[in-house]
Amino acid sequence: MPSPGSRFRSAVKAEHPLQIAGAINAYAALLAKRAGFRALYLSGAGVANHSYGIPDVGRTGLADVVIDARRITGSTDLPLLVDIDTGWDDPAVSVRELAGAGAAAVHIEDQVPAKLCGHLPGKQLVPTAEMVARVRSAVGGKPDSHFVVMARTDAATVEGVPAAIARAIAYVGAGADMIFAEALSSLEEFRAFTAAVKVPVLANLTEFGKTPYLTAEELGRSGVSMVLYPLSASRAAAQASLEVYQAIRKDGTQESVVSRMQTRSDLYRTLGYVPPS
Repeated sequence: MPSPGSRFRSAVKAEHPLQIAGAINAYAALLAKRAGFRALYLSGAGVANHSYGIPDVGRTGLADVVIDARRITGSTDLPLLVDIDTGWDDPAVSVRELAGAGAAAVHIEDQVPAKLCGHLPGKQLVPTAEMVARVRSAVGGKPDSHFVVMARTDAATVEGVPAAIARAIAYVGAGADMIFAEALSSLEEFRAFTAAVKVPVLANLTEFGKTPYLTAEELGRSGVSMVLYPLSASRAAAQASLEVYQAIRKDGTQESVVSRMQTRSDLYRTLGYVPPS
């Protein structure tokens, strides 16, 4: 069977651009596969917010992410891209651990370790040379040549798009297989980025951020190879859960919201479970 990294690279070639669905747990991964996605993503914010109930400010570590990654890869054969923040203590170790958990790819970013969400103000970046060292370390941890190390740059909103492109080119020179261009604000910026960076480029379509709600078709025409929806489903699920909790608390019964719930039979369908008759 092809390695996880090979499956991720094949998915990038097979679908242009490749739509990557964020999945915060194994069941979400099954739902994304059922919807037809060819690749999955585990967000660092998803781990912090949903597994630990804390903001995404660099307080979770490698072990926390490995647990959730292993559960997802154990539930589906879709290739998984994993957010490893700034690489933690040793990016090579982080790559080896995530590869051992079944991940196909990781992305590592150029913020300082006390990181912020990529679409918030006040981000601080490490010098290019320091990020180059992170990338080289991560590449040194690859279990095989097919495993993907993606370098993320947050420089567009801090230093400007030309500086972000220059950083991305340096990261590719250090061995990055792909580039995550964070918080670009227009198709023109994506076109400039993809014209200059000669490896596959990912666009992050997170909600309530700097990047507008561009379509996959528009981004594909602009040279983007991958489009990421990191927390779309989990945001919707959280809002729906809150509304159900509120209805039960207010009404003393769930009857008014049962029509909005997944049925037991649909749950079993997703799980591939046939209950005893």
